[in-house]
Amino acid sequence: MVQLAPEGVLTPLRIGDFTTEAGVEIPDVTIAYQRWGEFRGDADGNNNVLLVEHALTGDTNVADWWCDLVGPGRALDTDRWCVVSTNVIGGCKGSTGPASPHPDGRVWGSRFPAISIRDQVAVEHQFLRVLGIRHTHAVLGGSMGGARALEWTLMYPAALSSACVIAVSARASAWQIGIQAAQISAIERDPDWQGGDFHGTGRSPDAGLAAARRIAHLTYRGEQEIDERFGTTPQSGENPLGPYRSPGQRFAVESYLDYQGVKLVERFDAGSYVILTDSLNRHDVGRGRGGLNKALASTQVPTMIVGVDTDILYPYHQQEHLSRNVGNLLGMAKIVSPVGHDAFLTEFRQMDRILRRFLDLSTAEVAAGEGRGGYSI
Repeated sequence: MVQLAPEGVLTPLRIGDFTTEAGVEIPDVTIAYQRWGEFRGDADGNNNVLLVEHALTGDTNVADWWCDLVGPGRALDTDRWCVVSTNVIGGCKGSTGPASPHPDGRVWGSRFPAISIRDQVAVEHQFLRVLGIRHTHAVLGGSMGGARALEWTLMYPAALSSACVIAVSARASAWQIGIQAAQISAIERDPDWQGGDFHGTGRSPDAGLAAARRIAHLTYRGEQEIDERFGTTPQSGENPLGPYRSPGQRFAVESYLDYQGVKLVERFDAGSYVILTDSLNRHDVGRGRGGLNKALASTQVPTMIVGVDTDILYPYHQQEHLSRNVGNLLGMAKIVSPVGHDAFLTEFRQMDRILRRFLDLSTAEVAAGEGRGGYSI
């Protein structure tokens, strides 16, 4: 019998040792998770589990960041589905990461190994097996979560009936690696980074993390949206057009980006930011699989691809590439929004329609195949 945590409660689960694909062992890994809705069906076959993957600085609280999409009667209807979300390994929201205790009693810090998207998925697969769940109805997520969902279809195709891959590519482009490497550099050049061993010293690379967030946030939002909101307007009470440049005299958009940086510093660990950003740089489904198109064609998991028309970080042509090459395309959807990459987190009405369509199509696929356990959702 599957035993899940109380609904909505962040719960740590020890899943045992894990060895990264690069060969480093992480002993006694803990993965934190939350769930909403009751489990129904066969733990080894057809059931109602939806594994929802968070983005880079997201967390397990899907009911918060997809608040209009999770709950009774909503697209991810918790009267019908069992929604499960983990905090990724390397993160800082309850799962083992750089800020976690090392077996020697100190903090992992700089000793925490590099993590790939494939490692994230392998850990999650191990987590589900510890829970007693060997199959899910669907894996879905956006951005880094979309990369995880895509890797699920390639690494463990027998463990899921469908996938929804949102706002991501088949591999990191040189531009993405460049912009993400700049963010990592901003943190590592902060003197308070201390080589990654800043935990417990009373000093942390807050300035570097805030700078990284400012860079990143410009790729998360659309150029049109940012310009319409701020244009060349000065921040209230400040004058960026004075006779001398001053960091205290800002345009309104600078103040907005400063605010985004402060917000992230208050809730996220710089070590986790570096580890997880690096994992996005390592994303490449074609590596070791004969190249991108051969790898994508090899999966037979019914997969829906979703993109955003104004996405700067993962341009829509990258989702078009996925849709042309995945072995079993369930559907393709475009979010039309000035918001850019973050539209999958803000355009709830469009996402509602997309997710309902995805679940209708994936349920029909299971029914057509008569399923493994004959479970009817």
